Amino acid sequence: MAATQRIAAGVALAAACATALAGCTTATTRPHAGAKKASGAPAPGSAVRLIGDGSTAYTGAQPHLPRPERLKPGQRPPQFVVFSWDGAGEDSQKLFSRFRKIAKANNATMTYFLSGVYLLPEEKRELYKPPEHSPGRSDIGFNDEKGIKNTVKQLRMAWLEGNEIGTHFNGHFCGNEGGVGQWSVDQWKDEISQAKAFVKSWKTNADLKKEPPLPFDYDKELIGARTPCLEGQKNFMKAARDLGFRYDTSGVDEQVWPKKKDGLWDLSMQLVPFPGHSYEQLTMDYNFMVNQSGTQTQGDPDKFEEWGNQMRDGLLQGFQRAYDGNRAPLIVGNHFESWNGGTYMRAVQEVIEHVCNQPEVRCVSFHQLVDWLDAQDPQVLEKLRTLKVGRAPGEGWESFTAASPAPAPRGVPGAPPVTP
Repeated sequence: MAATQRIAAGVALAAACATALAGCTTATTRPHAGAKKASGAPAPGSAVRLIGDGSTAYTGAQPHLPRPERLKPGQRPPQFVVFSWDGAGEDSQKLFSRFRKIAKANNATMTYFLSGVYLLPEEKRELYKPPEHSPGRSDIGFNDEKGIKNTVKQLRMAWLEGNEIGTHFNGHFCGNEGGVGQWSVDQWKDEISQAKAFVKSWKTNADLKKEPPLPFDYDKELIGARTPCLEGQKNFMKAARDLGFRYDTSGVDEQVWPKKKDGLWDLSMQLVPFPGHSYEQLTMDYNFMVNQSGTQTQGDPDKFEEWGNQMRDGLLQGFQRAYDGNRAPLIVGNHFESWNGGTYMRAVQEVIEHVCNQPEVRCVSFHQLVDWLDAQDPQVLEKLRTLKVGRAPGEGWESFTAASPAPAPRGVPGAPPVTP
């Protein structure tokens, strides 16, 4: 895909995010007790079952996806950190492959939100019929054969390494002229259906029938998303709930423990310190950029290092106050872009290398996080949600989580085995 197409879309989103938030004032998982370490085998040994035209396939359970465990009485929660990427695709910048390798080297898994049109060639653009727009319209363009092959290769390897493939939908429409914030529930369902269809038919659409399939059933793999520009969350969540999604990460919140909203885990983006400023900043590279260089994606080169350091240090300060405080999961969102000389990519890499190798830290995908949340005693999660930003229990973790938890329902991770 052309990097220029993606940057143009980024500017639009940056402006939207800046308007909404400028005034705010406020991997393979790490081995842990009782968890089986994932083997190095690529895919499970069961036979490959092709789906549809062979663009996707069922290959068994995902490798490196550990079984979650309930907290034991008196146990301190792990510090979860989720690094996620909007519109994930591999272009000439090769940032997808770069961060796959960084994740693997630092004992991390991540979530890649794929834009479906990145698997649709330009000459087939009219197959996409976006809500509120004419067929073949996309604010982030489409792709070519090379870009599709490269993106599919990264998606394939990412999933086999335990990462999650979510969705960033298709045309990335924002604002008042038919943007996602104006879409109905049915229009969201149609957009999701099309995003799935492009993943399930890339071989036919791009005439790449000799390429290996993606090793997962996308209808089952897809359990969550982030909306373009963080708009349209209300109707998207209604559609997502009906379609069996398990989480949404399109909101804005403080660093507190998540809860369910309309049947989905609300894993909102978060506000963290913004070094040198009196207000806090959203945990997303776009927002750091627009509060540093405005809508210019390449601002003053003399400030690139300073701007990257601001993002790095803001994320690290947010991490540390959670790690030493309430242990709320830290949610970070990024884009495969080289804004301001690539300084934000450097910042994210340094954060990953610093936090993901610390004791009791698990850098995970959203999939792994919701698996863990679903495995916990609801009463314990409710108690965790009483902890304010950066506040550890006054009586200490051992006393705070000491109460005997309710038994896990049968079939839930951590429950006793079902006996005949």
